[in-house]
Amino acid sequence: MVIAIPKEQDQSTPLPTFNFHVDASLPGVNSGKPVCLGAFAEVSGLEATMEPKVIKVGGRNYGPIQRAGPVSFATVVLRRGVSEKARDLWAWWALFSGGDGAATVGSVAANRTNVTVSMIRPKKSDTGEREAVLTWTLENAMPVKFKAGDLNARGTEVAIEKLHLVHEGLKVERA
Repeated sequence: MVIAIPKEQDQSTPLPTFNFHVDASLPGVNSGKPVCLGAFAEVSGLEATMEPKVIKVGGRNYGPIQRAGPVSFATVVLRRGVSEKARDLWAWWALFSGGDGAATVGSVAANRTNVTVSMIRPKKSDTGEREAVLTWTLENAMPVKFKAGDLNARGTEVAIEKLHLVHEGLKVERA
């Protein structure tokens, strides 16, 4: 979808990266509601790397031929401040690990889902609503590591909950 850029905005101006939303829904879990929904303090690892295939040809002295090779994806890490009500990151992790006595729904593969990370901005109207500008989709994502915030009575930081995700594809699209 093409997004019209306001005339007063320079088209080369970078978008701010601190305002985003994450959504992961599992069919048949939680009555079809998203299992991991909300704003996050940080999302890292939106990365894809292609390993080129090098072909050395006899008689070609100027260097090898480079061809496209397999693509690999970095582990994506979701970080957010811990709240007593939002335990959905742990709940999703528990579906795979069996934590808290959670039973898997069907097979473990059935618990994999697409995760969308949307960079958002306020709408021009004064309604307080937001709209997506860019969306990254992690295809067939699965949590592989969960980390709760450090428990330190002397600390003044917000406890940060982390969930590491592996996935099988990355798409980027304009909203």
